[in-house]
Amino acid sequence: MAEKTIKVTLVKSIIGTKQDHRATVRGLGLRKLNSSAVLEDTPAVRGMIRKVAYLVKCEG
Repeated sequence: MAEKTIKVTLVKSIIGTKQDHRATVRGLGLRKLNSSAVLEDTPAVRGMIRKVAYLVKCEG
C-alpha cells in the first residue's frame, strides 16, 4: 500500500509570528516564502499544519 502524502507550501511570511509557530514551520521543512515540502500524511504532521494553517497552503 502506497504511503499518502501532503504537499505543504509556505504562503505567508513568518515575520512577526510567535516563536513556536516559526519552529513549527521549520519543522515542516519550510524555509523561504513559497517553498514547498512533500510530507507523509500522519496525525503529527496534520497537527503541525493545523497549528500554522494561516501561514501555509495544503494540497493532497
